[in-house]
Amino acid sequence: MTDELTVSVLGTGIMGAAMAKNLGRAGHTVRAWNRTRAKAEPLTADGVHVVDTPAEAVEGADVVLTMLYDGPAALEVMREAAPGLRTGAAWVQSTTAGIGAVGDLAAFARAHGLVFFDAPVLGTRQPAEAGQLTVLAAGPSEHRDAVSPVFDAVGARTVWTGEDGAEGSATRLKLVANSWVIAATAAAGEILALAQSLDVDPNAFFELIAGGPLDMGYLKAKTGLILDDRLSPPQFAVTTAAKDARLIVEAGRDNGVRLDVAAASAERLERAAAQGHGDEDMVAAYFASFDENP
Repeated sequence: MTDELTVSVLGTGIMGAAMAKNLGRAGHTVRAWNRTRAKAEPLTADGVHVVDTPAEAVEGADVVLTMLYDGPAALEVMREAAPGLRTGAAWVQSTTAGIGAVGDLAAFARAHGLVFFDAPVLGTRQPAEAGQLTVLAAGPSEHRDAVSPVFDAVGARTVWTGEDGAEGSATRLKLVANSWVIAATAAAGEILALAQSLDVDPNAFFELIAGGPLDMGYLKAKTGLILDDRLSPPQFAVTTAAKDARLIVEAGRDNGVRLDVAAASAERLERAAAQGHGDEDMVAAYFASFDENP
């Protein structure tokens, strides 16, 4: 099988657009669709064919890659794409969909003769644009050669978690990883808000922990976005992080675990979105510490 594929990318937000660009740069034929076509149009400069409908995007595709808001959105778009789907095509489902939704998506794949890969990614805007994402993937080993060129184009590393994408083992690992990212980001915002409220220079705290076990590059990077007013364009938006936090809380609840930090983080993110920060970087949850923007 040739390594040059026809790949359909459904959803060209922060992550999907970067993935489509890197697939094109790797020599694949890429057709992209986005609900708001104007957001996908800039991809034409990178040789990506932007089309009007999901069905047109997937026609004859070797691999269909979905990077949409959530599980229901992915299922809705794939239903729209159904008339153009080719039996035997691989479906790389990279939306952070939640555990419950993975089963519905896998059932759709079975019904339409698609080879289903549960394949969320770790990384934000910068690693996505650089093709340095980590792909978490579950799917049948006998079909992995069909999707490996796609994973190689968008990521620096692929971590295989299982043979059956329907079991959602990749999504489960993604939710665990995202729970840490969301908790760390919420803590970063609260640390900065507390320091400011106590008239403590944040740099005094950074110097205090420098080089020790509590030091963390992520903390400095995220607080730097606030201090330098670089919240747009987002690496990972507040609204999307809030959705993921709710998926994490739901997964815990469904499996007998109460996740108080994730629940509180979801509330902070939603409060920040209500204050007008929904399209900013997720660390803008910092503003939820204040009744009015500082």
